[in-house]
Amino acid sequence: MMKDFGNFVVYIEQDENGVFIGSVPSVVGCHAQGDTQEEMLKNLQEVLALCLRNMAKEEIAPTKFVGIQNIELAHA
Repeated sequence: MMKDFGNFVVYIEQDENGVFIGSVPSVVGCHAQGDTQEEMLKNLQEVLALCLRNMAKEEIAPTKFVGIQNIELAHA
């Protein structure tokens, strides 16, 4: 029987080589990469399904997306 876990917040970054990296902060160890955002999201869906396969819904830490803010640091 499939469990319905709902929607997940995904953080997406791009490294210095142009590779997209996505992570699901509410599921420990759930991250994937790809050459495009579409490829990364497809890979992340597969990883997320594997991560959730043996987890109970109660084991997932709930998160709520609030927003994104960039900060600039002139020097440290």
